[in-house]
Amino acid sequence: MILYPAIDLKDGKAVRLVRGDMERATVFNEDPAAQALDFVAAGCEWLHLVDLNGAFAGAPVNAAPVEAILAACKVPAQLGGGIRDMATIEGWLDKGLARVILGTIAVENPALVREAARAFPGQVAVGIDARGGRVATKGWATETDVDATDLARSFEDAGVAAIIYTDINRDGAMQGPNVEATAALARSVSIPVIASGGVSSLEDLIALRDCGVTLNGAISGRALYDGALDLTVALAALRG
Repeated sequence: MILYPAIDLKDGKAVRLVRGDMERATVFNEDPAAQALDFVAAGCEWLHLVDLNGAFAGAPVNAAPVEAILAACKVPAQLGGGIRDMATIEGWLDKGLARVILGTIAVENPALVREAARAFPGQVAVGIDARGGRVATKGWATETDVDATDLARSFEDAGVAAIIYTDINRDGAMQGPNVEATAALARSVSIPVIASGGVSSLEDLIALRDCGVTLNGAISGRALYDGALDLTVALAALRG
């Protein structure tokens, strides 16, 4: 199981939110590229990047720090937030991003997700962010009636590389991930699933690893910044 350190970008800085609330942002590093290099030095295999401003704006806002991270780091990176048209998808992949994460358009324009997955095999993931099993879009500000599992199943034949499932109520709250919901989603699809939201300890990672269904990985942010989770120790444990 891959551990994806998260770098959430707001106003050019690496921050963490609590449950997606932009008013509850803690700045952890003024230099996101330096933060990325720290994670790489600790041994991470992937980076998980989020353009928080972009998620609300519907277009890339933190392009400069993302490009700085891509230039500085040799490990693959995935990015979500404000990626809602084919030109933006293609532009990011051309700049060296390994994988784009499509969230809002997975609900609003699923045909575009399918088109992108066909055009860029292995480089398109779907981000499913949910409260109480219902999907939220546009930086989690818009609630929908779409069931998270139904949305995941709708892409079963689309060729997407992964589904990143976030329990919004757990994100940044340091209360542990929703293991049951994540495992249930993973059982319902053949697409690789990455867990996100609430991973705050080594025990949380082990619980996800041993949840009874194989997960591609887990994303952790605040716990790595706060020191509650030691990246080097966690990576060693997951590698067995």
